[in-house]
Amino acid sequence: MEAGEAARAPEPAPLGQFAQKDIWVFDLDNTLYPADSDLWPKIDARITLFLAHLFGLDGMSSRALQKYYYERYGTTLRGLMQEHAISAEAYLDFTHDIDRSGLVPNHSLASAITALPGRKLILTNGSRDHAIRTAKALGLDAMFEDIFDIVAADFMPKPEAATYERFFEKHDVDPTRSVMFEDLARNLIVPHARGMTTALVVPKAGQMDHREAFEITSEVAPPHIDFVISDLEAFLVEIVAALNGDE
Repeated sequence: MEAGEAARAPEPAPLGQFAQKDIWVFDLDNTLYPADSDLWPKIDARITLFLAHLFGLDGMSSRALQKYYYERYGTTLRGLMQEHAISAEAYLDFTHDIDRSGLVPNHSLASAITALPGRKLILTNGSRDHAIRTAKALGLDAMFEDIFDIVAADFMPKPEAATYERFFEKHDVDPTRSVMFEDLARNLIVPHARGMTTALVVPKAGQMDHREAFEITSEVAPPHIDFVISDLEAFLVEIVAALNGDE
């Protein structure tokens, strides 16, 4: 799907609301790297292959089962753990064993994140190892205080409310002082309800969109999304400028 089909905010929200924010929370996949990167398709293909090996399925049947688990449980891993008691460690090691050479360091994004006042954290449904290696390939590994991964979430993925509560408690995060950047609208419902400012990161015009059809928000963004952005780096620069009184 093309990016033009993604959500758009009905009108821009004022950047002044960032004045009281000092905790910046970022999703990893399809958020910290461009939507048209080949990274997520590689992971997606590894998940399909894992199921094919596990159940002796052909590729089409494996992929159908994978998407069923993903839509029902939030992650394929959660579905496999619930219905088949598979080893999470084996799954995560296999599915994240990918070539990251297609990623290039994004020094401009690194500078923009660094300029944000306060703490920066990653909140991902992937593994910690995957987040570290991916952030390092992007040149972003030094920007973040810590990573809250699917293991820290006790394998309960976003958008489950318990995951966010566990995250808030573990990292002493006050949601009302926090901003969350995420590529899936459903993963911003709980954060917004708990007082976080929310930003949905969507593909730029013309970029491929690797999200599932059910994950792509309609033309007008729902009320739990404060900002819809297609250029994370530029948006962060705007925030810093506003905080510095330069807008």
